[in-house]
Amino acid sequence: MKHSPLLCATLLLGLSSLGLSPVASASSFYTTSEAVTGALKGTSNGTSATSGSFSDNKVVLAARDDAASYVASDGAIRGVHLEAAIVLLRAELPEAQAASDLDLARAILAL
Repeated sequence: MKHSPLLCATLLLGLSSLGLSPVASASSFYTTSEAVTGALKGTSNGTSATSGSFSDNKVVLAARDDAASYVASDGAIRGVHLEAAIVLLRAELPEAQAASDLDLARAILAL
């Protein structure tokens, strides 16, 4: 899975500002994010997920702009479409239960 250079740079800058090690934290981000993104797309470790694909779900697709604002503002801007998508994902996906709201927003953007 490819991540945009801007997303990676934003993540590393955010980790640096928090005084966290970008190398250790970035790897845990990719693990969590990839698991959630894989589940959203309907695959997990190469097998079909029971919940199906969320990549064409109307609620999740409607949340993309809100997710972008949420990620770009580091959680300060939180729209109603993102709220609805997070509630839906947590209700339908076991992987989303442990993921942070920011991880879910990033996963929505990766679709």
